[in-house]
Amino acid sequence: MLRAALISTAALAACTAADTGAEVARAAAPAGSASYEGIETRLLDGDLVSFHVKMRGARGEADVSRYAECAAAQYALIRGYGFARHVRTNVAENTGLWQADAVYTISASLPRGLSTIDAEVVAASCAENGIPMV
Repeated sequence: MLRAALISTAALAACTAADTGAEVARAAAPAGSASYEGIETRLLDGDLVSFHVKMRGARGEADVSRYAECAAAQYALIRGYGFARHVRTNVAENTGLWQADAVYTISASLPRGLSTIDAEVVAASCAENGIPMV
């Protein structure tokens, strides 16, 4: 009985490790066919910023959302802040052109909430994966 429990635990750990690897793979830049079409940044109010990004060759919503996240990370760093908090992202695709309209707050200290990003870490990952930033 103890052996069966250990085998089940090992199998569960293997699945969790595989799932984590899949998440990392999905977060990486799209395979060579991605074309980043630009970033528009608008300061909405104080620390609230909107990013409108366009790209072709995205594999889905996650790729274009990641592009917007990269823009937010770099923008926060340019403004002298270390963190951002995701507020919302709207994604649309029309004839192969993916667009995202994302809103983030930027701050010097780690903001409250679940969808926060460390701007330096995210910007480094974006640069490593070839995703353009502001």
